[in-house]
Amino acid sequence: MKLLIADDDPQLVRALRITLGAQGYDVVTAADGEEAVAQAVAQHPDIVMLDLGMPHLDGVEVIHALRGWMTAPIIVVSGRTGSADKVDALDAGADDYVTKPFQMDELLARLRAVSRRAQPAVTPTDPVVRFGAVEVDLAAHVVTRDGSAVHLTPTEWRMLEFLARHPGALVTRQALLKELWGTDQVSDTGYLRLYISQLRKKLERDPSSPAHLLTESGMGYRLILDAA
Repeated sequence: MKLLIADDDPQLVRALRITLGAQGYDVVTAADGEEAVAQAVAQHPDIVMLDLGMPHLDGVEVIHALRGWMTAPIIVVSGRTGSADKVDALDAGADDYVTKPFQMDELLARLRAVSRRAQPAVTPTDPVVRFGAVEVDLAAHVVTRDGSAVHLTPTEWRMLEFLARHPGALVTRQALLKELWGTDQVSDTGYLRLYISQLRKKLERDPSSPAHLLTESGMGYRLILDAA
C-alpha cells in the first residue's frame, strides 16, 4: 500500500520511512505543502499522512487541495494540540489526527484502521477536468481557457468544482444549494441561474447556446465533457 508522508522535519521523515517501509508500506515523501500536492498527483497514494505546519502550503490547505479530487484517507500528524486545529483539519477532510510526540504502536494502529477503509488507487481520478478549451485543475483550484487563467469568484468556483466532480451527471438544484450555502432549505431566488450564467460567459464559446454547462429544466444542471 502506497503511503505519502508530508513533513518538513527530515529526521522524522527518515525515521518514518525506515519504520513504515519495514512494515510493508511503499513510502513516498514530501518536504512542503506544494510538494505534497504534486506527489499526490504523480503517485496516487492510498493513504496520506501530513503535518499542519509546512512551508508554502500548510496542512489544511493541502487537505483542501487533495479533497478536491481524491478520496484516500488522510491522517494529520502534528505538534498542534489545540482543539481548533483538530477541528479545522477534520472539517477540511482529514480522517484522523495524531498529536506529536506519538507512540509508533499508536500510529501503526491508526494506519491499519484507515487502511481498512482505503480504496486502492488502481484507477485514480484525474485532478484535471477538461471540456472545450477549458481546463479545471481541482487540486490547484485553477481554471484556464485557451491556456489563459480565468478568474472565478469563490461561489462560481464551488459551483464549477461540484459539477466537475460529477461530470455527465445531473446535479440537482437542491444539491447545489446545499453545496454553496450549507442547506437545501434556502429559497432559490435565481442565484443559481445567475452563477451558471456567469460561468457560461467565462467558459463557453457561445454562452447563449452552451455546449457544456447545461440546464436540465426544472431539475438542475449538468457538465458535459468532450466526447472521447
